[in-house]
Amino acid sequence: MSLPVKQRIAYIDWMRGLACVLMFQTHCYDSWLGPAARKSSFFGWSQLGGTLPAPLFLFLAGISFSLVTDRMRQKNASANEIAATTIRRGAEILGLGLLFRVQEFALGYPWSPWTDLLRVDILNTIGVSMMLMGVVCRFARRRPTNAMLATAVAAGIALATPPLWTMWQPRWLPWPVESYINGVHNLGTPQHWLFPIFPWAAFAFAGLAAGFFLLSDWARAKQAQAVFILGGAGVICGALGLWFDSLPVHMYAVYDFWHTSPNFLLIRVGVVMLIVPLVYAWCRWGVAQWGFSPIIKIGQASLLVYWVHIEFVYGRFSILTKRGESIAMASLGLLIIFVAMTLLATARIYTKGRGGEILARLRQTLRSASERG
Repeated sequence: MSLPVKQRIAYIDWMRGLACVLMFQTHCYDSWLGPAARKSSFFGWSQLGGTLPAPLFLFLAGISFSLVTDRMRQKNASANEIAATTIRRGAEILGLGLLFRVQEFALGYPWSPWTDLLRVDILNTIGVSMMLMGVVCRFARRRPTNAMLATAVAAGIALATPPLWTMWQPRWLPWPVESYINGVHNLGTPQHWLFPIFPWAAFAFAGLAAGFFLLSDWARAKQAQAVFILGGAGVICGALGLWFDSLPVHMYAVYDFWHTSPNFLLIRVGVVMLIVPLVYAWCRWGVAQWGFSPIIKIGQASLLVYWVHIEFVYGRFSILTKRGESIAMASLGLLIIFVAMTLLATARIYTKGRGGEILARLRQTLRSASERG
């Protein structure tokens, strides 16, 4: 779920893989656990872990976006060329998100409501966020300016979210368009499990700001220090979010901490930023540096494994009975999904860009077999 990056950065791929694994466990337990197991604290903790994948995916999309933008600038690409390329890539991701909804509707027919075709899911939001980042980066050429502008946009999105969900709802827009702004349903009710631009795109712009910081000349020379400074900034963000929320005065007439609060968003951005140095340390000094890493492989093919695993967990091809399994059985199913997605990701990485070579080898093998026969 990212822009293509030629030179992979291991800890970024590992973070994306971590988001996938957290997503796997959330989806598997949500889909397969029976009524009794769903009342357990185990299920509650599994769903709590499910609050991290979407912010991680968006934050990492922002970092990847900064990497691609910076590389294009180093090749002396014009501002218009960079904007066109990045916006086009965002449009491709949005198109894939729409295609995914069509696939889900077709496989779920006739039980799926037609409104699911227009559901704003995480791929849609990543695509729109990338397009918006392409527009914003058009107005700045230097990394510090880009970082400050991205931070300002992230803050603006966070601050505008509460009124756009309540007093300033753009009801004059068709509901499929409005749903991208505040998650409104065609019946006029907010669907909190969706991923509208407000507030979710703020995570992408926060990642964009973090990416441009990590690309600064000082951060390149002092990578470890820069990553841990980013983690320290995450701790500060989380503490500020908690402190702002504890104040007796609120800015908004309607205050919804869990869905629209800028304070909660600031806390979650802080958590995501804190994960960066932890994963960096694990990839540089931990087991992840020893060789083959399933998490990194999954992270490198995150879009594919996201797309495929949904059908084997929630779709018609679910490998276990939905809402009918014990914790042990669902955990076994989760292990199967993890292994299968690791194999799929590894195969995808191995075959990427080698289609002609693989077909030539296959033809040679068939030709040799026929000659021997």
